[in-house]
Amino acid sequence: MKQIELLNPPELVRRANWWDRYETKVSQWLTPWDGEEPVDIGFIGVPLSKTSISISGASMTPNALRELFANVTTYSIDHCVDLQELQARDLGDIQMHVTDLLRCHANIEQGLKNVYEAMPHLFPIIAGGDHSITCPSVKAFKQHIGGKVGIVQLDSHMDVRNLQDGGPSNGTPIRGLIESGTALGRHIAQIGLHSFANSRAYHEYAIAQGITQFTARQVVKDGIEALVKRGLEIAGDGTDAIYVTVDMDVLDQAYAPGVPAMVPAGMTSWQLLEAVFLLGQHPKVKGFDIVCVDPMQDPRRATVRTALHVILTFLAGTMKRV
Repeated sequence: MKQIELLNPPELVRRANWWDRYETKVSQWLTPWDGEEPVDIGFIGVPLSKTSISISGASMTPNALRELFANVTTYSIDHCVDLQELQARDLGDIQMHVTDLLRCHANIEQGLKNVYEAMPHLFPIIAGGDHSITCPSVKAFKQHIGGKVGIVQLDSHMDVRNLQDGGPSNGTPIRGLIESGTALGRHIAQIGLHSFANSRAYHEYAIAQGITQFTARQVVKDGIEALVKRGLEIAGDGTDAIYVTVDMDVLDQAYAPGVPAMVPAGMTSWQLLEAVFLLGQHPKVKGFDIVCVDPMQDPRRATVRTALHVILTFLAGTMKRV
């Protein structure tokens, strides 16, 4: 009787762990920091969304982004750069308090101060969370640079709500920065503001404070490149560094179904990607955050995926600095 040879089955390989020797995924590059190696760019999660006016699960966004790291590569064909040339690591998340929202903001500010003290040359890529995180983040950033801060904000909303009706929220970060003396209105440029998403009173407040505002309609009529250039001039005039904050609800609802405050007729994905690439190129830009994505309301993680591309495209811009 002929002996039957048993065939050994091939090793089982998880899809997420499959790799190609000629292709680097973000998960292979943006790995957890070991606490010792030098880092130039740090991915920092800020999982806070209890301060959101709209119901939001944005606290889940940092991990939702990490889950997609294995799905995208480090190479930009548009700009011919490979992000793996950057020394970047995932520094983890800043710890939030379960119930105390002001304590959460204090944790963000102190946590980032600790990071900057330990790594003075770090370029922070901060992933929220809702937009309330920007106020404590910029406070820590200002202390870190030891000078004046300019802000370029891509957003459908002005975020200058008063601090008396409900305290700090995702609708108050810019007002909080102005009233705390952290930033001056004349050093703030807002791009992508939307009709029927803001009030006359807050528009008048912003103008009185010297904030420069460009609407979503102006983005279409004047072009994103011209407005970003103007925004950088404003944020960079007399300041020591520029902080960029991206609220994903600046996008049209067709491109960002997973944001808590959707709007029609907002930016396209291409306009936003071009904006952050241009912002990344500017040598004065030294801080970045991205906020207001709710993975729980995001079909097939479409908005999370776009947010990840926004981060990667911004970093591609930094590699084109001269």
